[in-house]
Amino acid sequence: MLPKDSIANTLVVSLALCVVCSLLVSTAAVGLKKFQVKNKALDQQRNILAAAGLTVDRGGQEISAADMSSSEVEKLFEQKVTRKLLDIDTGEYIEDAEATFDPRKAAKDPERSVPVDGPVDIGQARREKRTWVFLVQDEGKIQQYIVPIYGMGLWSTLYGYVAVDNDLRTIQGLTFYEHGETPGLGGEVENPKWKSKWVGKQIYEDGVDVEDASNNDIRVGVAKGAPSSENAKYMVDGLSGATITSRGVDSMLKYWFSDEGFGPYFKRLASQQGA
Repeated sequence: MLPKDSIANTLVVSLALCVVCSLLVSTAAVGLKKFQVKNKALDQQRNILAAAGLTVDRGGQEISAADMSSSEVEKLFEQKVTRKLLDIDTGEYIEDAEATFDPRKAAKDPERSVPVDGPVDIGQARREKRTWVFLVQDEGKIQQYIVPIYGMGLWSTLYGYVAVDNDLRTIQGLTFYEHGETPGLGGEVENPKWKSKWVGKQIYEDGVDVEDASNNDIRVGVAKGAPSSENAKYMVDGLSGATITSRGVDSMLKYWFSDEGFGPYFKRLASQQGA
């Protein structure tokens, strides 16, 4: 038996503690994984409902997505939202979609991604070829199309969703669910007051058909300061003290609505509506 105060005994005890702690941490990680996956899916659903501006009636009071219970989020999402896997380049849905497909992982895989090209820089080298989009329906009719967007701000990549009306040119909502921007500055992308300013903004130049829109016809974005009266229908005012974050939001909107982003998708939808 080793002496209690020997170096060898100390090392044995330390090793035993490390093994026990490692086993406890591993067991907890495995046991909690299913809850983490569920919470991640719930957070995604909540943000999609927020972008769409959907609410539930609770005793005569309209409750927004941020204040809904988990069960209310899940129920409303199931009732109103359909998820589709989209080929971004063609604008076509992929019917035999893999339910567990992860766009973020795909963006890092050269086989499942493409370089981010075009005149707009979103601070990303590549983007996924396929991604999930969401259709908001009411009584069997599609009311909104919700697409994911992301791009570089000052300190981080911002991830969000944009909801577009079924006229394919009017924004119904914008929300960011993940970023590392400075609280009180770039972090104000989460401010409900600023997010509410996006509702009703027009994506394309007036008089331009969605089917015929070029990248130069995309007008939606963030102004430097307050937008002029001419641009007010397209732009919101920039975030005070967060010029680079504001510029990042402006760039990602122009990129994701361009022909390099979801342009082919909205053009295909417009073509179908006009058929």
